[in-house]
Amino acid sequence: MKTLLVLAEHPELPEGIRGALSSEQYRVVHRATIDEGEPMLLHGLADACIIDVELGNVQGIWSLEKIRRRAPKIPIIVYTGAQQWEWEEEAYLQGATHVLTKPFRARLLLALLERLWPAAAATRITAVPPVPPRLEIYPAYSGPAAPAVGASQTLSVLRDFSGILTHSLNAEGMVKQFLLLLREILSVNRAAIFLRQPFSSGAGISSVVHSSQLRAVSAIGLSPGLFHHLELSFDSGIGSHVFRLGRILRRSSEEARNDMEAQKEFELLGAQVAIPILDRENVLGVAVFDGRITGEPLVNSELELIFHLLEQLGLALKNIWLHDQVAANHEIMAEILRELSNACVVVSRDLAILHANKAARKYFSRSERRGSELEFSDLPPALGSKIYQVLRTGSAITSFKYEPEESPGTVFNINIVPFQRQQAGAPASALLMAEDLTQIEQLRRLEVEAANLRLVKTMADRLTHEIGNAMVPLSTHQQLLADKWKDPEFRASLDLALADGVKRVSRLISQMRFLGRDALLSNEPFPIGPLLEEAYQEACKYQPVKQAQLRYDSTGKPIFVSGDRSALKHALAEVMLNALQANPAEPKIGVRLQTDPNGGATHELRIEVQDNGAGFTAEAIQKGSSPFFTTRNVGLGLGLTVTRKIIETHHGRLEILPAKSGQSGVVRISLPFDAALSLQA
Repeated sequence: MKTLLVLAEHPELPEGIRGALSSEQYRVVHRATIDEGEPMLLHGLADACIIDVELGNVQGIWSLEKIRRRAPKIPIIVYTGAQQWEWEEEAYLQGATHVLTKPFRARLLLALLERLWPAAAATRITAVPPVPPRLEIYPAYSGPAAPAVGASQTLSVLRDFSGILTHSLNAEGMVKQFLLLLREILSVNRAAIFLRQPFSSGAGISSVVHSSQLRAVSAIGLSPGLFHHLELSFDSGIGSHVFRLGRILRRSSEEARNDMEAQKEFELLGAQVAIPILDRENVLGVAVFDGRITGEPLVNSELELIFHLLEQLGLALKNIWLHDQVAANHEIMAEILRELSNACVVVSRDLAILHANKAARKYFSRSERRGSELEFSDLPPALGSKIYQVLRTGSAITSFKYEPEESPGTVFNINIVPFQRQQAGAPASALLMAEDLTQIEQLRRLEVEAANLRLVKTMADRLTHEIGNAMVPLSTHQQLLADKWKDPEFRASLDLALADGVKRVSRLISQMRFLGRDALLSNEPFPIGPLLEEAYQEACKYQPVKQAQLRYDSTGKPIFVSGDRSALKHALAEVMLNALQANPAEPKIGVRLQTDPNGGATHELRIEVQDNGAGFTAEAIQKGSSPFFTTRNVGLGLGLTVTRKIIETHHGRLEILPAKSGQSGVVRISLPFDAALSLQA
């Protein structure tokens, strides 16, 4: 007969399996959870395991892992509501033998079980001949056996020792039980144990070791007033001798008789001997003893035994202090995590929540379970899958932003890191930290909106001023048009005003168009020389001068660049217009081309445009390409801003070179160009 362990929260599936299978061949055992079925898995009492889980979440896969860890070789048949190929694949990787979808189909399950145990399916129950009874002869009863010699005494010692173990984390209780047991064995009249200060939980071991005061922890045969008010010290009296010598000190010894403080302490305590309490490294305290209740002194062999017992007691006390220190540190860390504004959740490998602070319960607890402990199922599936990934791989995940679907506008910054011990194959737990960025994001959006509004306001003011300047002459001529239309001089002035207004508005439109463009409309190669000439002529339209000069120093070979020709023409025209305006009376522009390889087939072309003006000020060098910066009374201050936008769109850069004393201004444009194409030309 085969035993089938069915793990299902609801009884429908196990009842269906029990009704479909033969009770002579299969025994169906139903358990609601893995923990309830753990004894059968650990002890090999089940031949197969059938589990009802949902493979659409991490907990289903984790359940398979838990079963496989408890029973590595048991066949596992999974029943799930809806199959998803990625979760089904993960189930097979975790050791599932078969994955079936509900509803339950008896013939399919029976066929799979027969494949697992073909011999069992073929066997039939046959009659087994009865085994004849066997006559056994037992020896005659001769009464109870005599107990082994000393067994009762040994068991009594073990019982007394186990009484000390019950105080393994309570130093004062352990010391008290130790003295009581010692008095029962040796019949000591008086005894007291003094330990270093401080002796409170949370005190570090280093502070205990460096303390010189000794406080009475436990005593037998001493009055409570003396016990609570008498202290020893490693600086004087009994404590100083024990600390310095590190051995047993008798009241009748020469060093004790010569020390009045030690004699006084022996007299007050009614003790005859003092024994150090060591932890094999340091002296933790002193134990003082009187003689027996019969008045006989303790012999050397007994004192040696007590010395070694006290050494073991010292090791136990040190471990207790270390435990208290770890517990206190843990409590401090828990308090710190609890009060953090960021959510902190520690998840074990079994997907159990080890710690969740107040912020975590506030962010992730379900509304119907507010105030209760946080469970792994309360975490959003997106975060739960990430935690599962970290626990599986042992690698931290790069921080990311998470926006809950049920709370639009809420933004969290998520960090998940594993807690992994040294030389451990897999992390023991993982820490999820969630920082609420909702207010920060709202403030950032408000700041961006405010900055945009300020930019729009500035642009509106400048555009109003610029368009107003262009409209003044047009408005003036419009008012005089009816009276002076026949005047040839008026018509010539009107024509000039219209042309000037059209140029100014056209330039303004071009600047707005290139500022709003983030990509190239065309990317065709063309020579840079003719483009410089056209850009210079375009600049002269907006700054007409009679004696302007252009000096062009080229490399002697045609240089081709690729990009949007009209955009680059506008950018160069803005730079040259700036050079013309630097010295309106007698402008001279020098253009120099330089090529510089930057490691590869692509080279860098440097176009330096130099004027003959007074040069750029320190402020102009820093803010020259910023929007709306201008040193003139007219204009928007967008010329070099538009130029920088166009050049950066072509993967280049715009630089205003700092001028030396007495030198004119230089603007450098760097653009990539294809050296091979230039050589072919």
